[in-house]
Amino acid sequence: MPKIENNIDDVSKRIDQSAAEYGRDPGEILLLAVSKTRSVEHIRQAMDAGLTHFAENYLQEALDKITELKAEDLCWHFIGPLQSNKTRNAAENFSWVHSVDRLKIATRLSDQRPESLGPLNICLQVNIDNEPSKSGFHADDLVPIALQIAQLPNLRLRGLMAIPRADNSFQEQQAAFQRLAELRQQINQSLDNSEKLDTLSMGMSGDLEAAISQGSTMVRVGTDIFGKREQ
Repeated sequence: MPKIENNIDDVSKRIDQSAAEYGRDPGEILLLAVSKTRSVEHIRQAMDAGLTHFAENYLQEALDKITELKAEDLCWHFIGPLQSNKTRNAAENFSWVHSVDRLKIATRLSDQRPESLGPLNICLQVNIDNEPSKSGFHADDLVPIALQIAQLPNLRLRGLMAIPRADNSFQEQQAAFQRLAELRQQINQSLDNSEKLDTLSMGMSGDLEAAISQGSTMVRVGTDIFGKREQ
């Protein structure tokens, strides 16, 4: 079995084990392969192992891959920083954007989403540990903005995304993810059933167990699938 296929098997086992430990249904947790800086051949190997959801951080690199793989039945997620002048390419080429961190970005994505593609699924990025170096809404500001974004016509607000501090302990990881889950609950209290957020995009190679323990529905894994990136 090729290395990437082995790695995917290992990550899937970690997801299954964590789900069992915390009383979760593993079928409710999507493994999202973070393929930034990876080749199309790497993506094809992951596809051969059964993955169909891929996440990219860099728009031009992503567009090249999407074009090359357009004949494949894949779901593309954008998870990187998104500048205002780049929103059209994101709106026209992705099924999901996880990194919406400003009302302006959400509005532009809605305005630029082709109606023929249906609503664009989005998550709001939350700066859950209030780190100056990270993008994202502050928790105190989130709920009213989320309710406003939920009404934009060509978007479907699906949930929240966060990246906790890299040096957090397991308990600190859990606490950060718990705060994100509680924010989703607060937003859902003000939404109709058909609009309620169903997604928590949280957990990466180093903290997916803590994320699953707090209700993650998507884990974004790059290194533990594709190996360490070449410098």
